Amino acid sequence: MNILIAASEAAPYAKTGGLADVTGVLPAELIKLGHRVTLILPGYRGVTERLRSSQIKGRFSIPVAGVPLNVDLEEAFAHVADGVHSLRILVVRHDPYFDRPGLYQDRNGDYPDNLERFTLFSRSVLQSIDYLNETCREPVDVLHLHDWQTALCSVYLKTGIGVPKGAGPVKTLLTLHNVGYQGLFPGERFAVTGLPLTLFSPDALEFYGSLNCLKGGMIFSDALSTVSPTYAKEILTKEFGHGLEGVLASRPDGVEGIVNGIDTNTWNPETDRHLPAHYNVSDLSGKKVCKEALQRELELPMRDVPLMAVIGRLAQQKGLDLLLEILPELVLLDMQIAILGTGDQDLEQRLLEAQVAHRDRIAVRIGFDEGLAHRLEAGADMLIMPSRYEPCGLTQLHSLRYGTVPIVRRTGGLADTVVSFKPSTVHANLATGFHFGQASSDALLTTVLLALAAYRQHETWRSLMRAGMSLDLSWAQSAKRYEHLYHSLLQRQ
Repeated sequence: MNILIAASEAAPYAKTGGLADVTGVLPAELIKLGHRVTLILPGYRGVTERLRSSQIKGRFSIPVAGVPLNVDLEEAFAHVADGVHSLRILVVRHDPYFDRPGLYQDRNGDYPDNLERFTLFSRSVLQSIDYLNETCREPVDVLHLHDWQTALCSVYLKTGIGVPKGAGPVKTLLTLHNVGYQGLFPGERFAVTGLPLTLFSPDALEFYGSLNCLKGGMIFSDALSTVSPTYAKEILTKEFGHGLEGVLASRPDGVEGIVNGIDTNTWNPETDRHLPAHYNVSDLSGKKVCKEALQRELELPMRDVPLMAVIGRLAQQKGLDLLLEILPELVLLDMQIAILGTGDQDLEQRLLEAQVAHRDRIAVRIGFDEGLAHRLEAGADMLIMPSRYEPCGLTQLHSLRYGTVPIVRRTGGLADTVVSFKPSTVHANLATGFHFGQASSDALLTTVLLALAAYRQHETWRSLMRAGMSLDLSWAQSAKRYEHLYHSLLQRQ
C-alpha cells in the first residue's frame, strides 16, 4: 500500500505531546512492514531547520478566506532506524503561517489564525496527493489523518471542494488522539474554510453555533480510530465524549481502538544514554545505581525508601489536584516524591510550596527536561498517573519498560496497558501495577498505601517489575493493527 500520513506534529521535528510520538514512529514501522509511506507536516520553524536538505517539488496557490496564498511543497528523506529504509517527508511551506516560535500558541494563548493555518495545511495535503499520484506515479491508497488539525481533509475529499484533478480516489482514516481538542471556532468564521454554507448545519460541521473541525472529520472520514480500546468505548459516553458522543455513536462501523506503542530504541534501560547505569529484566542492579544518582541530582536524602515519580503535564485532567490533596498524608510516610512537569500555574505554585515545606520528602522541577524524564523513569520505584481521563498515555509504558511500577486510574489506555495488582494476577505473575477506579483523593490514597505495602514484600515487588519489563511495548504489534485497518478500508465500496 501507499500511505500518506498527515499530522500537525511528529517527533523529532515538531512536538507538543503524545501525537508527535505516534506520528514520529508509526511511519517507520509501516515501512518495515513493506509499505510506501509519506509523512506530511506544516513547515514550522523547527521542521525546516531540521530538514535543511529539503527541495521544492511544487508551488501552488490556495485560497484561504477568499485570499490566494502561495505555498511551496518541499520534500526530504529521513533514515529509518533499521538503516535500510528511508521515509519521505513533505513539508507545507508558508512562512507567514508556520515560521513561528510555537506550533499552536504563544504566551498569549492560541494563535488567532489557527483556523486559517490548518485550513491551508489541509488543502495543501490534497495538493500533495496530486503530487504523489501524478509526479511520483505512486497513487495514494490511504490518507491517515490525525486530530482536528487535519480533519478537514476528509470534508474536502468527500465534497470535492478544492480537490485537484490528479488527487484521485483515496480512503481516509482519522485517528482521535484526544476528543477534548476539537478545533472549535466562531461560526461566523466558517467562510475561511471555503466550504459551502450548506455544511454549516447540525448534521455536518455546525456545533452549537460554532464550527467544529473534528466533528467534520468524524462524519466525512471513511473510518475512525483512537488510541486505546477502553477510550474507544469511553468516548461514546457523555462523560468522555465532550459533546460528540452522539456523532460517534451514529457511525455504524464504530471506532477502532489501537493502543500506542513506544520507541523502544530511545526508551531502553539497557542502552539509554541519559542514565548513569544500565540494567535489564535479568539484572536489575543498575536500577539501584540510577535511584541513588537521582536522589543526588534532586537533592533528596540518600535513603533506601520508596521513591514515587510524577512526569508530565500538571493539569486537573491529569489528576494532580488529587495528589495535592493527599500530600499531607504522604509526607508523614517514609517515602519520597519527585515531580517533573509544567502546566497550570496554580498547581505549579502549590507543588513548589510543598517542596519548600518538605525538602526531605519532595522534589519538584517545573518545565520539561528530556534527560531528567529518563532518569526519573529509571530511578523511581513507582509512577503515579491519577488521570481523570487518558486516551492512551505513554508515560506508564515508559515506566513498565524501566521496571517502575505504575499506579494509575482505571481509565482509557491506562486501564488497557497496566495489569492490576490482585491475587489472581499476582499468582500468575501477570500483575504490572495498581489501579483505582473513582477519581477521588481517598481512592488514590488507598491505592498508594496498597502499593507501599507491596513494595515491602521484596519478591512480590520484583515480580511486578519483571512482568512489566517483559512486555512487548514496541510499535510492531500496533502497526500491524493499523495495517489490518487500512486493508479493510480498501475493501470497502
